[in-house]
Amino acid sequence: MRHNKTLLILCLFLIASSGLLTSCASSRSGQVYSRDQARQEMRVNYGTVQSVRAVQIEGTKSGVGAVGGGVTGGVLGSMVGGGRGQVLGAVVGALGGAAVGAMAEEGVTKKNALEIMVELDTGEILSVVQEADQEFYAGERVRVLRANDGSSRVQK
Repeated sequence: MRHNKTLLILCLFLIASSGLLTSCASSRSGQVYSRDQARQEMRVNYGTVQSVRAVQIEGTKSGVGAVGGGVTGGVLGSMVGGGRGQVLGAVVGALGGAAVGAMAEEGVTKKNALEIMVELDTGEILSVVQEADQEFYAGERVRVLRANDGSSRVQK
């Protein structure tokens, strides 16, 4: 009965942790605005795409995955053996779980992206990296939105 309760608690914790991992990852899409960007003025420039290259936006390393993995590993490890073996299992499980959880967090939050080189009508050339949720092609006319915080996005 004790193991069933522990497994139920563990399953609920894993479900909650996976939700935290995905909610921690902020969007780097050209189509998604943060709450802080709403109702903020942006400068609009027009230009032509010079080149597009597939890149990756690295995943987050907030520690949520390591903590979740450590707790999960510790609980599972404590179910091994009895007495000192149980304590050792919990410690080894927590360390292993933390390492696996950290890697899982980074993998889950990693994004495919595009590096888009744009020559503005002013002659200025810039590069913008954003999530690959929209296709861009060399020679295509686009607009570049520039925020006061220095961020930019390319849109069709």
